[in-house]
Amino acid sequence: MTQSSIAPDTAATSPVRLQAVAAEGQPDVTPALEELYRGFEKELLVPLWTEIGDLMPAHPRSRAVPHLWRWNKLRELAARAGDLVPVGRGGERRAIALANPSLGGRPFATPTLWAAIQYLMPGEDAPEHRHTQHAFRFVVEGEGVWTVVGRDPVAMRRGDFLPQAGWNWHAHHNATAEPMAWIDGLDIPFQYVTESQFFEFGRDDISDAERITPSRSRSERLWGHPGLRPVSAGTPGPGSPLLAYRWEHTDRALADQLALEAEGFDGTVEHGHAAVRFSDPATGADVLPTLRAEMHRVASGTETAPVRETGSSVYQVFDGSGTVTVGDTSWSVTRGDLFAVPSWQPFSVRSEAGTSDSDSGALDLFRFSDAPVFEALRLDRTQVEGNPR
Repeated sequence: MTQSSIAPDTAATSPVRLQAVAAEGQPDVTPALEELYRGFEKELLVPLWTEIGDLMPAHPRSRAVPHLWRWNKLRELAARAGDLVPVGRGGERRAIALANPSLGGRPFATPTLWAAIQYLMPGEDAPEHRHTQHAFRFVVEGEGVWTVVGRDPVAMRRGDFLPQAGWNWHAHHNATAEPMAWIDGLDIPFQYVTESQFFEFGRDDISDAERITPSRSRSERLWGHPGLRPVSAGTPGPGSPLLAYRWEHTDRALADQLALEAEGFDGTVEHGHAAVRFSDPATGADVLPTLRAEMHRVASGTETAPVRETGSSVYQVFDGSGTVTVGDTSWSVTRGDLFAVPSWQPFSVRSEAGTSDSDSGALDLFRFSDAPVFEALRLDRTQVEGNPR
C-alpha cells in the first residue's frame, strides 16, 4: 500500500518574485528566461544578477534618514507619561524610544542603535532586571536618581555618563521630590537583528541598603582614579567596571584641549574642536563592546569639516547652540536636542554658542555610535572632506 500527497504550488506561495527586465548587463527577455525565473521562485532561489545593485552598492545606503528630535517636546511628553503610565512590572521602564521615520515604525533611532528618554517620578523605583543588551545612561539635566547596578548605588547628575555592560542586574530609584529625565542608549536593534538577545526579571524591590545615596559608588572608589588599576582586580568582564564618568572630569579634559591649542600645542581633533572618548580603565578599549561614547566641544564660531563614517551615530546637544548638517539636511539645535546620523552621511556642525546658552561658552555634543562593531569586523571607514583616512 502506498500513499501520495499533492504538494502545494510553491511558486504561487513563494515570497521570491523575479521580473525579467530589458536592461544593459541583463539577459535577453525570452520565454525560456521567464520559465527559468519561475523555477527559481518555486525553489526559493534568487540570482545575483538581479540583485547586485542593491546587495553590493558602490557605497553604504542606510535605511535610516537624518532626523532631529526636540528635547522640549520629548520632555513634555515624558512628563505627561509620568502622570499616566506606571513604571512597575509589565512596562518595566517609563522609557520612550526615538523612532527613525524611515524604519517602518520600529523603535530604533538607526538600524543598530536605540535611544530613549526615560522618566522617573519622585519616590519611584524602576524594578530590577537584566538583559544582554549593552546600555548606558546620559544626563543632560537634573539629578536625584540613583541607578543600582549589581547592588551598587550610583548617583546620576547633569553631564554624567553611566555605562552598564549587558547581563548585569540593575534598577533605579528616585530619592528626591522632583521628577528626573535622562537618555538611555542601547544596542537593542543590533541584538534584535542578530537574534542574540536574552532578558530576565530580577527582584521587584531593592533593599534598604541599596537606597542609600552615597556621593561615590563602590565602582568609583575602586576604579575612578586616573591611570591607576587596582591590583586586586581579576580578569575584567565585557564592558567598563567603572559605572560613572563624572562631568567635572569630562569638562576639564575638553577645556584643557582647547587651552593647549590656544598655547600652540597639539591636542584637538581639528581647530576649535576638542573631543574625548569614554574608555574602559581596565583595558583602554571602548566602554562597551558594541557602543562607543564620546563628548565633543566645538568653540564658538568654529565649523567642523564634513565627515563620513560607516556605521551610525546619535548625538545629543549637552550645552550651547549651533547648526548641524547631516547629508542635505540642516537644523538649528539647542540644549537637549537629539539627532541621528546614518551610515556614510556627511556630518558637520557650526557652533553658535555663547555665555548665555552654554556654561563653557562652546557647543558641547554627546555622541554614541556602533563603531566598535564595525572596527571588530574591519568594516570601519572614515572620509574627511573627500580624503579617506
